Amino acid sequence: MTLRKSLCALLLVSGSYLASAQTVKEHGSLRVKGTQLEDQKGQPVMLRGMSFGWHNFWPRFYTAETVSWLKKDWRINVIRAAMGVEPTNGYLQKPEWSKEKVKTVVDAAIKENLYVIIDWHSHNINLPEAKAFFIEMARTYGKNPHVIYEIFNEPDEETWPQVKAYSEEMIAAIRAIDPDNLILVGTPHWDQDVHLAADDPIKGAQNLMYTLHFYAATHKQELRDRADYALRKGLPLFISESAGMEATGDGPLNEGEWQKWIDWAEKNKVSWVTWSVSDKNETCSVLLPSASATGNWQDTDLKPSGLKTRALLRKYASPAKQ
Repeated sequence: MTLRKSLCALLLVSGSYLASAQTVKEHGSLRVKGTQLEDQKGQPVMLRGMSFGWHNFWPRFYTAETVSWLKKDWRINVIRAAMGVEPTNGYLQKPEWSKEKVKTVVDAAIKENLYVIIDWHSHNINLPEAKAFFIEMARTYGKNPHVIYEIFNEPDEETWPQVKAYSEEMIAAIRAIDPDNLILVGTPHWDQDVHLAADDPIKGAQNLMYTLHFYAATHKQELRDRADYALRKGLPLFISESAGMEATGDGPLNEGEWQKWIDWAEKNKVSWVTWSVSDKNETCSVLLPSASATGNWQDTDLKPSGLKTRALLRKYASPAKQ
């Protein structure tokens, strides 16, 4: 083997090792310090990954094999289980089946040493039901450093005082069981109004981050300016849902604005998750109906948003970006 080939082989091995080193096995428990997410060694860490679509609409992808494939091929280090709450076959109608789907993803993520977001995927306040659900999740998984609780996906019409009061009750319920795993707090207007939370953050609770969602063809510099304001005020942000098209989830990709968002997130070390692992006939669903429920997807199984998302995740998982 020539020197050049030897060097290339070494780089490939090193790159593979460093990419896999982003997992829970390497980073352990996550902590929030200022606006930064840190690992158990106090080193800055970023999570980059995928969100499943609503579990009640696309349950076929909620498999251990899909989680494993996304880690292996898309090089994610976080996966988000988006448990639909109100719609048909959601948690309110089928709680046991819904929890079964979420637990399949969480158990697979733990096995794969991935971080996993348990997402209460709702636009409305359902305090008793949400509290019961997260108490059960905390009792089941609270000792696992893999788990992140997203207690309110996207408040729509609720005010920040309403969301804050709900969140304080949820945080107290979770913290009575799990004292330290990361909790993600929603913000009003589909996670756009982070400036309101920055002006009146939750007090007396640790390891919180506030969710910011963007769809790049709709949300542009104005929202990045708002996010900059929140960071300057000391509010830690986490992009738990994002993509490159319009906020409807449809329409053409705006790759230029999408890249501006990724550049912004990377510069500020803000974790980002892309929507979604599903095969609906819309731009934001990254898969075509031909895609298997067990991974092993080919390029021909991916929509343009899927091809672009996979490329972004693989690019920023590379050693040069760590």
